[in-house]
Amino acid sequence: MPPKDETSSRDRWSRLRLQIIGQLLAAPPAPGELKQRLLALSQQSWRHPIHGGDIRFGFSTLERWLARARQSPDPATFLATVPRLDAGSTRAISDTLTQAIREQYAQHPKWNIRLHYDNLKQEDDTHEFPSYATVLRFFRAQGLWRQRDPLSGPQRSAVPDGSREVRSFEATHVGALFHLDGHQGSLKVLNRQGEWITLIALGVIDDYSRLICHLQWYAHENTQCLVHCVSQALQRRGLPRAIYSDNGAAMTSGEFTTGLHQLGILPLTTRPRSAWMNGKQETLWNRVENRLMAMLDAVPNLTLSQLNEASFAWVEHEYQVNEHRELQGATPLQRFIAGPGVLRECPDSETLRRHFRIEVKRKQRQSDGTVSLEGVRFEIPQVFAHLRELSLRYARWERHQADIVDPRSGIIQATVYPLDKTRHGHGHRRRTPQPGGVSSRPVASLKEEAPATAPLMRHLLAEFAATGLPPAYMELDDPSLSQEPHP
Repeated sequence: MPPKDETSSRDRWSRLRLQIIGQLLAAPPAPGELKQRLLALSQQSWRHPIHGGDIRFGFSTLERWLARARQSPDPATFLATVPRLDAGSTRAISDTLTQAIREQYAQHPKWNIRLHYDNLKQEDDTHEFPSYATVLRFFRAQGLWRQRDPLSGPQRSAVPDGSREVRSFEATHVGALFHLDGHQGSLKVLNRQGEWITLIALGVIDDYSRLICHLQWYAHENTQCLVHCVSQALQRRGLPRAIYSDNGAAMTSGEFTTGLHQLGILPLTTRPRSAWMNGKQETLWNRVENRLMAMLDAVPNLTLSQLNEASFAWVEHEYQVNEHRELQGATPLQRFIAGPGVLRECPDSETLRRHFRIEVKRKQRQSDGTVSLEGVRFEIPQVFAHLRELSLRYARWERHQADIVDPRSGIIQATVYPLDKTRHGHGHRRRTPQPGGVSSRPVASLKEEAPATAPLMRHLLAEFAATGLPPAYMELDDPSLSQEPHP
């Protein structure tokens, strides 16, 4: 069973639109060819991001998406679904009905919302009573949740198999396509714990110029190391239009794919066990082993820091400035500078860090206002206490903070931190705000003023009485009342 997709519908639509017009951004058509390209895209079928069925888009729609994406260095935001202007408003709830809802909730806090609705509708004399969905949204927005009793009581690479042809390809612009791959080094290094370990190299290269955007060695090939490498590549060279990688766990992780989407980068992957599809990276690793690693073979007690320093010097002072046989006598650096480019400006480090995170939904624990992420409890500010479910963004390797986001717009609303129990040990507690119109008097006193029978029950009893029929059951007197006492 495939994993549940917790991505919001807003992001799913944005990814589909970016996937459709991303090829026009990565390889801009020549003058006069744009119309034919758009017509061809309008005749293709795509998978609907919500229900998975086939869907097509008209020429004018695709033209509008392309125009929006060209207007900003962040096409993902412009292609996202815009929230309705009236989102969050409750125009259909009158002041009179609002007061009636609050009074009825104060009297019957354990009723479910459907029962509240039926009783409110029964007491309403007008014929313009709002729908159940409208009333339900009002209850949720006001934090009028049903009060329940506690359940516990009151209180490796392959070769082509010949089934598909193998062809070489090259992008038409600098930044149209970056290649990303990992490689297990042939030399072991000594870590700080005195262990000899095999390192993993993560590298990013530009397809058109073959320039190495960034190359670094790590002790692990996980998502955290991948994001660390790719973030440096993006900050050094700029944002590409697409990134090509294999189907490794880190490359397909939620944090990495979400970060690429937030940056407007189209993620492309090879077929499983088809390393030749990312052949430019495999050629790079051959050069790394035959030149860089060969020069370090005789270094005693090689460390990770020494290997990374040597790799940076080799990349910048040999690889980037030497002629590449696939570039017609040019060097990767010359081709990168002189070639036509579609690179975009990269945001700062903090923005990048906030992009490479997953977004999940968690239910807030009403007892203490916390949510659980990766086994850590986070404290939710009191202003969000009325929300039963929250959308949170976080990275699984960073458990010191998370962000509350608006699921409709994707805007960060607050940053939350792990619960500090000792900080609350002073015993002082702030008074929590109560929903407006709800009385703080004891429930017992409210029950005394409330009608003995609910409005809906009174209506049902009246309808039954109008039939003139007796109840279809026979009563049995309590035997204890008729027995004579024993002498």
